Amino acid sequence: MFPALGMQEMLVIMVVVLLLFGSKRLPDLARGIGKSIREFRKAAEDVRKEIDIRDDK
Repeated sequence: MFPALGMQEMLVIMVVVLLLFGSKRLPDLARGIGKSIREFRKAAEDVRKEIDIRDDK
């Protein structure tokens, strides 16, 4: 669906993000993204465990 991103594309994306959010807000943004990813993974694992429990019955 999406082509692989090269080094130049990644660099352009990083520059755009830096310009949009500024250097002071980037750590907060990264922290929020990290928390969201952790919560998503935990929820996905809980769903997998629930499915496994129901399969055992």
